[in-house]
Amino acid sequence: MGAKTALLVFADRHPADLLRRAPALSPEATARLVVRTNPGWNGATAERRSLRHALYPPEGTVHAGSFPEVDVLCDQQVMVDRPSALPDHLLEAGAHRGRTILHAMHSVVDWFAYAVWEDGTLVRALSVSPGDGVIEDIGAPLDFEPPYWAGEHPVEPVPGWPGAGEPYPLRFHPLDLGEAALRALLGFVVEGLPLPTDIDAGSVELAGFRVPVTDPLTQEEIDEFRRTRALQRFTYGPDGTLVPVED
Repeated sequence: MGAKTALLVFADRHPADLLRRAPALSPEATARLVVRTNPGWNGATAERRSLRHALYPPEGTVHAGSFPEVDVLCDQQVMVDRPSALPDHLLEAGAHRGRTILHAMHSVVDWFAYAVWEDGTLVRALSVSPGDGVIEDIGAPLDFEPPYWAGEHPVEPVPGWPGAGEPYPLRFHPLDLGEAALRALLGFVVEGLPLPTDIDAGSVELAGFRVPVTDPLTQEEIDEFRRTRALQRFTYGPDGTLVPVED
């Protein structure tokens, strides 16, 4: 899986109902959304991209669109380990909408997090990864979750992959749950076969903006990461399976 998302949506109704006909964004309202969420923005713009291809913009770039009854922001600053701790200025940007949806996942570490606020009140927040387990679990699971917690979508081992003989730390793969959440909450998926009821995320156009990089890692943090994480490299053996490289 190569799915990554950094998505924050403010909506008065189900986002899929509002985006299904690919409405045209409002340039003025979209610029106001970017100012509220990135106060240091100096007016610089970037190329437009479709929602499908803007879900995880590079640092220093955001993609956004303000449409009738729904605002969409793709921005790496929404990727917080604990969704309940989403910075206030991001939540306040959608205070005029009835529902706020956060969806974030990163395939490199198999991490997924999402949260839903109704009229400013947090009703559900979840953050999971195989390395850290359940990082945050607030509120009752939404309707798409129970089959995953019940073990109906187990992770099948991949022959030759490191740890293939060990049970997966979770009862499901976080990115599988992330795809289910994306469809249930926003009406489309990143990977997998689309359903007839899914929206065409490729037809929803977002504007691009160059913004200051927020909260960059310090050299001390980078050094600490390298000190506490052992780098393990792998290569393919004669039989095609992965084997560790001994340095």
